[in-house]
Amino acid sequence: MDRILGRYSEPIYAILRIVVGLFFACHGAQKVFGAFGGAGGNGQPLPLTSFFGVGGLIELITGLLILVGLFASWAAFIASGEMAVAYFMAHFPQGFWPIVNKGELAAVYAFLFLYIAARGSGIWSLDQALGRGRDGTRTDAGVPVTTR
Repeated sequence: MDRILGRYSEPIYAILRIVVGLFFACHGAQKVFGAFGGAGGNGQPLPLTSFFGVGGLIELITGLLILVGLFASWAAFIASGEMAVAYFMAHFPQGFWPIVNKGELAAVYAFLFLYIAARGSGIWSLDQALGRGRDGTRTDAGVPVTTR
């Protein structure tokens, strides 16, 4: 399979980053703007000063940054932490196994974002277009540029 799909690993990763960023931003828009029926299904936004409102802001902002590939490593690291907190605060008290406590999505997001944090923005990203490295610093042909 590596011979077939291996040559497409960079575009496949870029599509993964874009789609996951979009989906995560939609979760944030649900909480912040009441989009997609809202977090409670009533079409209403959550108060931004609430715990879930702050979570929605994190989801919206980090999701958009991951989607466009701007500081995606940092954004994904923050998003991974948020999903770990969500899992342990909301799901874990209801049982150990994610299939039982309905925490599968939070657990999958946490590990997926951890992978994106380690891998960086990749191709088709604003970081690449701006000539930035994985950590967001300016590079020329992969060599960090020092500014004085």
